[in-house]
Amino acid sequence: MSSSGLTRRQLLRTGGATAAAGLGMAGLAACGGSDDAGATDGKLSFMYWGSAFEKKAIDEMLKKYAKEHKGAKVDPMFVPVANYPTKVSSLVAANTPPDLGYLGTSQMYDLAQKDLILNLFPYLDKYPALKDRLPSSYFWYGKDKLAANQLAMGVQILYYNTDAFKAAGVDPAPFTAGTAWSWDDFVQAADKLTVDQNGKHPSEDGFDAGKVKQFGTIAPFGGGGLYSLLRSNGADMVNEDGTKFALDSAAAIDVLKKLQDLIYVHRVAPTPAQLGKNAPTTAVQLQTKRVGMVIDGNWQMLDLMEGKVPFGVAVLPKFQESLTMTGGAAGAIFAKTKHPEEAIELYLYYNDPEHVDLFKDGLWAPLQNKYYTDQAEIDKWVLKDKYPPNFQSAVVETTLKHGVTDWGQQMKNSERIHQVLDPAIEQISLNKGAPVDIVKALKPKMQALLQGKWPSQEL
Repeated sequence: MSSSGLTRRQLLRTGGATAAAGLGMAGLAACGGSDDAGATDGKLSFMYWGSAFEKKAIDEMLKKYAKEHKGAKVDPMFVPVANYPTKVSSLVAANTPPDLGYLGTSQMYDLAQKDLILNLFPYLDKYPALKDRLPSSYFWYGKDKLAANQLAMGVQILYYNTDAFKAAGVDPAPFTAGTAWSWDDFVQAADKLTVDQNGKHPSEDGFDAGKVKQFGTIAPFGGGGLYSLLRSNGADMVNEDGTKFALDSAAAIDVLKKLQDLIYVHRVAPTPAQLGKNAPTTAVQLQTKRVGMVIDGNWQMLDLMEGKVPFGVAVLPKFQESLTMTGGAAGAIFAKTKHPEEAIELYLYYNDPEHVDLFKDGLWAPLQNKYYTDQAEIDKWVLKDKYPPNFQSAVVETTLKHGVTDWGQQMKNSERIHQVLDPAIEQISLNKGAPVDIVKALKPKMQALLQGKWPSQEL
């Protein structure tokens, strides 16, 4: 992770302040991507971010769409993750936004409130496919005001290097909610997977924590990993309506302390310094056996499969119950589009496994209910000769039956909240104090920022 750039997780919530900063010409000059983005001769323009594999997959998808829809023209607009929010702001300020594309949730809400995002609600009857999606995938910003869906479903998975497990004598990680590892089971497996240059494990005398050859895992102090574990222990970041800080509960402190202990007591996870500010991706970490297992999003599947990494998937370790967080960035249509219905047709096309290989390739999980409940439909994207064994049990069934929605997906003022929250969580990861003390100091700062949640609405 670059110290100056944005991670994919950070981008999911980026908006407000970044958007405001990018409304001048300076923001446009600072952006990456092509200089003529937003000013295309094509009928539709589609703006997105992603890895090299993702870029290739998106470009191929857009070519396929144009081929299947004779006369359609779609111009891809790839923008690096670190520059993406500022680029969006610049194009909006210049009155040349793309027709549709990815958006971080905070920026999406900000634009929707300014009537810069197409309200999809009036189109629901004409395009019934817009209604057949998992409830957590919708972004509402007022009564009968539907800004977007997630561009695809995101879900947290426990990935592991199967070769590393075999070498350590660790049985494959469990892949059903009913058999999920307890936290103690997880720590024990991580200890067996962690070895120093002399082959010693952290639980053995003589282990050298400064010369670790392979770590068992990475402490999930951010994103969906942390939230999944909090909810698993009956804790939360905020109360149900988003108006009260809740991370100071005993159950939440317990999770934070156990994550801190992964690094500094059990020594099965790297310190932030050992991980490095420019840490390799999850796929590289697993491929090189720098770590044996790691909690991350389903989008890592693409790079893992493309990289021929020997990996398996499992459910997350649990505290009180087995859960995983679902969520994701928005896929939205800009209100300035001159072709709203054509944009909706592409919108429906690019997140349907029936048409797009991005799901089979492992980048995305579907939004539609049928791809989680109908075996014939599941088989269209979970390919048995490509996906790791047990993916359906570990991911598909867990998403449907044990998924909890990302707490930040509906939070107002989310970017400012994270600007205060994230440094405090980082202090815990750096072992700068006891979690209970850090959270106690954090509470009044967070409470002052809470403005509640955006509304939700049933279809």
